Amino acid sequence: MNAADGTLETLDDGRARVRFERRLDHPVDRVWAALTEPEQMRQWWAAADELELREGGRFQIRWLNTDEQGNVAIARGTVSAVDPPRLLELDSDIHGVMRWELRPDGEATELTFISTLELPDEFRSKVLAGWHAHLDFLEDALDGRPIEDWDNWPIERWEKHHQRYAAAAGTTA
Repeated sequence: MNAADGTLETLDDGRARVRFERRLDHPVDRVWAALTEPEQMRQWWAAADELELREGGRFQIRWLNTDEQGNVAIARGTVSAVDPPRLLELDSDIHGVMRWELRPDGEATELTFISTLELPDEFRSKVLAGWHAHLDFLEDALDGRPIEDWDNWPIERWEKHHQRYAAAAGTTA
């Protein structure tokens, strides 16, 4: 494992908690914009088809990358917590609760991402690899290298992470 790797724990209620911590060499306001402004979200993650950035607001987020079969994930739900520019929490139908916490560290930002969700064993390494890749893409976008052609997104980066997470879990899925 490397320092950017995520962790996964099983909670007492059977849900999974995926956690990543990253240090981003950009100020909190810049990272916040990448997390919450639709035109910037598209550069690393998803299309915000709807995003009411207030507690109780609705959202619909459509992932711009597809899996091996061409399936696209669409998450719908509510904004369960928002405290600009420190906290964004989305409670979704298919990805559970997704929480981003931002803390200033000089001119940089300490990012903690936590996703708490129902997650069958066969998807655990895939979800870890997916969030790992998207957080890598976030760093790239912040550094001026956004993904501009999602039809040809770098799936080999996801595959590399997936192989590592699957091997660490002792699985091949």
